[in-house]
Amino acid sequence: MRLLDAEKAHDLAIFTLKHGLHPVDRNDDDALLEVTLWGKRISNPVGLAAGFDKNAEAVDALFAMGFGAVEVGSITPEAQAGNPKPRLFRADDRGTTINRMGLNNDGMHVCGDRIRTRFWRLLATQSQKQGQTVASLAASANRSALGDRLLGINLSKNKASAADSHSDYVAGLNALGPYADYFVINVSCPNVKNIAAASDVAVLEDTVRAVMRARNAMPDYRPPVVLKIGPDNDADQLRLIAQLALDYRVDGIIATNTTRSRPAELAATPVGREDGGLSGPPLRDLALATTRDIYRLTRGRIPIIGCGGITSAEDALAFARAGASFVQIYSSMTLDGPGKVREIKDGLVDLLKGRRWADVVGEDAK
Repeated sequence: MRLLDAEKAHDLAIFTLKHGLHPVDRNDDDALLEVTLWGKRISNPVGLAAGFDKNAEAVDALFAMGFGAVEVGSITPEAQAGNPKPRLFRADDRGTTINRMGLNNDGMHVCGDRIRTRFWRLLATQSQKQGQTVASLAASANRSALGDRLLGINLSKNKASAADSHSDYVAGLNALGPYADYFVINVSCPNVKNIAAASDVAVLEDTVRAVMRARNAMPDYRPPVVLKIGPDNDADQLRLIAQLALDYRVDGIIATNTTRSRPAELAATPVGREDGGLSGPPLRDLALATTRDIYRLTRGRIPIIGCGGITSAEDALAFARAGASFVQIYSSMTLDGPGKVREIKDGLVDLLKGRRWADVVGEDAK
């Protein structure tokens, strides 16, 4: 895989996963790792961040690899090709990637068909085994269709949409929200120019207000709404974001997306000079600081999903102590392989030394 162009390697990984060519984590997760979030149980706190399975093609394979939560997307209402290639770059010696993909995806109609088909197929199989009707199972089932795993759906805006418009998020919520264990409003992608909510608090407030109003108007199932923020906000911006989240009763915050900043040692390299969002270890401290600040500013009242530069159990535990209810990885799995999930879970059990993950969340702020 490392000999291939970065995007071709990614596409090949998705191809092999969706055709069943992947390892399976057959070990039960230790009870110390269990998380309860939004009234739902997760067997472990290690999730997969959005951006890997953009089109919801390999959900079953990713759950089989041991993730406690899988987040698909970002998905936009209409399909779009994204930015010109090349647009994904690796610095393997630093565990770092830079991307300017531009939210390429198949659109909410095609992705929605895949998500819905998978959900009802799995419930039909469970119905036959358990002797319950599909309708009765659907009333209480996780949208992952698995009893101890969560499926997140990450939504963003089409490139052609107005910068201050929130209609794409509302359209995505109405179409895909019924099939999400949690629903992410991605207002922080650094690779598109028309997401004014990333830098304009007034637009962010309008967006959050519209999405929460639409979610609260849903007739039956109402998914938790999670806001994904970037790592480059200053103290005043974070304070305003936290207050908005509290005022509108947002259900969660992902801290963080990728960064446009570059550490000095990377900035002078060929990869570092590429435009786009940086992920991997250089993002860790920014994301960890944002997690800690948001937890403090929201007084621990809003669940936080820690994301950015997590490569080890030590990193994951640091995010928990800073306030993350669970964490997400991406770059470390793509560079180190699918065994990274089990490696982090086993490492966490050793580090917890008999304590529960849930007991250390926010410990640094107490």
